Amino acid sequence: MQKQLQMPKMSEAVSMGHHAGHTAQLLNLKGEVLFKMWDAETGEVQLERQQSNIVTLDAGIFFARVVRGDSIRPSMLAVGTGALGPVLAPSAPSNEQRSLNAEIFRKPFAEMVYRDASGAVSPTATNILDVVTVFNAAEAVGPLNEMALVAPLSSDSLVTNPNPNLAGQGGAAYDATVDVSASDMILNHITFPVISKAASSLFSVTWRLTF
Repeated sequence: MQKQLQMPKMSEAVSMGHHAGHTAQLLNLKGEVLFKMWDAETGEVQLERQQSNIVTLDAGIFFARVVRGDSIRPSMLAVGTGALGPVLAPSAPSNEQRSLNAEIFRKPFAEMVYRDASGAVSPTATNILDVVTVFNAAEAVGPLNEMALVAPLSSDSLVTNPNPNLAGQGGAAYDATVDVSASDMILNHITFPVISKAASSLFSVTWRLTF
């Protein structure tokens, strides 16, 4: 009689080298955010800044949904004014964040560009992707201190569907049992010292993702 093939148990898989660290490496997503703001009339540069982001816990759920074939993709940048803490030194972003604390504006990406290891534009796919969003003079006006890459439920930027689980800086405990298919998902999150976006300024954000 032929012996039936059995799948190894999780503990056996670990001993074979398929450990949690390997899984983490598969989701080794990194993000650097480059800000630039300039006067709409004169072109004078008012701000240039760069800092790293936090990859949220929901990013893992998002990638699982993509592999499964769910119709969802990141397509908008959301900005807000609700980061906790002092104006010039807000509280660090949390990987449990599921929505911005006080979102005031979101906009579809202007472009997505592949980069090679040197930072040059690549005509072929690479593991480095620049996601660029530009806010015009009348857009996203206010004391900005938080932003996130969003995989929205709706393609209408005026429609938001925040996750009811206000985890992260919202104060609630992260609840992995919440059905995320009914909400927007944020994948990368950042808080920063206040950027006063005026109605006379243009503001660009380049989110460089390395997979």
